[in-house]
Amino acid sequence: MWAEKDIEKVLVTEEQIENKAKELGAKITEDYKAIGSTPLLVALLRGSVPFFAELCKNIDLDIQYDFMDVSSYVGRHSTGEIRILKDLDTPVKDQDILLVEDIVDTGKTIQAVIELLYHRGARSVKIVTLLDKPSGRTNHLQADYIGFEVGNEFVIGFGMDFDQKYRCLPFIGVLKPECYTSKE
Repeated sequence: MWAEKDIEKVLVTEEQIENKAKELGAKITEDYKAIGSTPLLVALLRGSVPFFAELCKNIDLDIQYDFMDVSSYVGRHSTGEIRILKDLDTPVKDQDILLVEDIVDTGKTIQAVIELLYHRGARSVKIVTLLDKPSGRTNHLQADYIGFEVGNEFVIGFGMDFDQKYRCLPFIGVLKPECYTSKE
């Protein structure tokens, strides 16, 4: 594979991701059926798309979905500035929102999105994330549904990238430091 030389190790296999999406989809289905609601899934572009697609197959509800493109990163560093590059097309007033994220790291971007959705009248906002990196958190944000917890490593694959590369890997791996330290 073209990217193998850049991968330090595989953290989560394709099979593990598929199994976790089934587990999370069942839990989300159960939770929203219990409250008699169907969430509007909001996928945060671009990284969450593979996880979003896998998750949607496993939620047994007549869900609606939309996309936002929100950025605060350049390379592997957060700029601290939140920019909305693509906004929602669906109104969120009185909706139960389930934000779909690839990774919750600092928590700054997703916290800003949550505040925006509540400002727009969302009834509730919950988070489902494929990866949670609590070591990077700069606030008290916690996801409601978590696939896998990861340490302080630079992860790529299954939607996650470095300078727009490695997104299409079918697994989650750790990028070798020499692949990004020479570009900083």
